[in-house]
Amino acid sequence: MFHHRYDVLGIGNAIVDIIAHTDEAFLVSQSVHKGAMILIDEARAQALYEAMGPAVVISGGCAANTVAGLASFGGHGAFIGKVKTDELGGRFTHDIRALGIHFPTAPAANGPATARSMILVTPDGERTMNTYLGACQNLTPADIDRDTVEASGIVYLEGYLWDPPAAKEAFVKAADIAHGAGGRVAITLSDSFCVDRYRDEFLALVRDGKVDIVFANEHELKSLYQTADFDTAVAAFRREGALGVVTRSEKGCLVVEREETASVPAFPIDRLVDTTGAGDLFAAGFLFGLARHYDHRTCARLGALAAAEVIQHLGARPQRSLRDMAIDNGLPVE
Repeated sequence: MFHHRYDVLGIGNAIVDIIAHTDEAFLVSQSVHKGAMILIDEARAQALYEAMGPAVVISGGCAANTVAGLASFGGHGAFIGKVKTDELGGRFTHDIRALGIHFPTAPAANGPATARSMILVTPDGERTMNTYLGACQNLTPADIDRDTVEASGIVYLEGYLWDPPAAKEAFVKAADIAHGAGGRVAITLSDSFCVDRYRDEFLALVRDGKVDIVFANEHELKSLYQTADFDTAVAAFRREGALGVVTRSEKGCLVVEREETASVPAFPIDRLVDTTGAGDLFAAGFLFGLARHYDHRTCARLGALAAAEVIQHLGARPQRSLRDMAIDNGLPVE
């Protein structure tokens, strides 16, 4: 039924997450903004690592987490992102290929180390990310494998890629190839601070037809339209004509189209542990459903299921089979 070799190709930062529980006082002592993602240099990454408590090391990266979630549903995924030939680069490569995900990007032999994100999780489950991009910044248009892009039904691009200029060019190249091959292009806005930096460029991607689907949380959507009122932001996005998927934590999500807006509830959870990866895994479920031509409400339910699984443990990748969970909850996965 599906002619594409890959349901979804994720293109983004290849990052290894280093996650530790902490408290509010530690965030204050380190002068970090709770709930944000900030970019740091390698020296700062090392200093934070030495100061933070016992940590769990898990492969991450927004788009990579999304494709990992897709694989847990039984989908076929691919990923493009840059690592170095170092210990963390080897770990990232092993982990993503072990999931059956196609990862064609050649590692860098020289230059900055593989990226890592120092993630601090407070008792309320909120995560604060301090990210050293390292080798990620060396993703260039030459790393965009045309065959992989053309073989993918949906190309999912990470808003964080808009920081390094060469990665931005790679992003646009991939979008053009995808559309030329009849595929669709999705973007996650990644972070409200990222939107603050590139608001006009993100809006241009939608208005110029480079992007067909936008994933955002409510803070990112409000930042996109520079309003404190959520309903105003939703109305503004509806006029764009693209498909919008807006997550709202425990309030569920909205699927926004020009004709209508559908509200879908969140899945119940037993205990909130770590919100790292909630948006990434929501996108995994939604894109899995979209690749199988399910209606948008069903796609959102799959996304909500995946997000609920990942926020109940440390780390941004599922620990249970999302396919089995979907079946147990009466959701389609064929």
